[in-house]
Amino acid sequence: MYERNVMHIVYAADDKFAEIMGVSITSLFYNNSQMKQIYLYILDSGISEQNKNKVEKLCIQYNRAKPQWLNAKDIIKELGANISTDRGSISQYTRLFISSMLPSNLERVLYLDCDIIINQSLTDLWNLDLQGKIIGALLDAFSRQYRANINLPKEAVMFNSGVMLVDMERWVKNNIEGKLKQFIRQKNGRIQQGDQGALNAVLSEDTYCFEPRFNSVTIFYDFSYQEMLTYRKPPYFYSEKEIKNAVDNPVLIHFTTSFLGRRPWYEGCRHRYVEKWLYYKEISPWRLNKLWTHQRKKSLADIYVFMFHMMPRKFSIWLSGLLQAYGRPLMVSLASIISKINIEKKSI
Repeated sequence: MYERNVMHIVYAADDKFAEIMGVSITSLFYNNSQMKQIYLYILDSGISEQNKNKVEKLCIQYNRAKPQWLNAKDIIKELGANISTDRGSISQYTRLFISSMLPSNLERVLYLDCDIIINQSLTDLWNLDLQGKIIGALLDAFSRQYRANINLPKEAVMFNSGVMLVDMERWVKNNIEGKLKQFIRQKNGRIQQGDQGALNAVLSEDTYCFEPRFNSVTIFYDFSYQEMLTYRKPPYFYSEKEIKNAVDNPVLIHFTTSFLGRRPWYEGCRHRYVEKWLYYKEISPWRLNKLWTHQRKKSLADIYVFMFHMMPRKFSIWLSGLLQAYGRPLMVSLASIISKINIEKKSI
């Protein structure tokens, strides 16, 4: 049985996001002083010695064990396929291999994306009853079309993989790593939502959907409850009361990407909890690092955001919903078909 007051936390980062990870770790240590020990396992995709030293300095400051730096696997070589990330960095794919990278004696681990701050004690989350499932995660608001693109039934669970409480014994017993590799190869490396899509395809039936306060994502803040349902069109979702609690009383605040706003390490972020992120940055070894500058080039995304705010909000939400729930999955589906045709041509 895992220890209830000893946490094992997994991060995955490259050097660009090492600072963001460092702020997350600062908030983790700051708000979990009651824990006997917190062990960090960092899947390293090229983090500099300077940033590693800062992380280790942070561990010493809070009287925690130094992290285990685990060299990330060569994803392309490991999977034998060209990977289309679809979202985020390719370094995120390293979390698919936790069973072959982490120590074999771990019974339970908590995986966290770097763009998260821990706002409260993680005791309730760490000791959550997974009810026989392999992972615990947030039910995400994706449409039926997203499910179709990763071979899931229309009503299947789709989850956000930024926070995953993992039963490592069940993960290994069920050969999840092997199944993930098989699915990625089957899709020729082109998957809706990238590595998160692969995780969903394999683990949908083995996911316990925990309370949204354990992964309070940006979409909860950018839209009202009804706007969110109109925009994302999920077949089912949490109640409005549960989402309100996740916004007002979040345990983890997850600064996910949003076309409507910037993330807190960029200048001009207006997220409700941006000041919390800035506070943990200020007390971290990265306090002197400047905020990132938003590129001012007029991309299609920037033009669309401008139009979104110019049009009546109700119409903008409706139009964005069409593009998000139907247009994006259609584009991924077409790209996958074209990729498959090109591969077949090369094999002739």
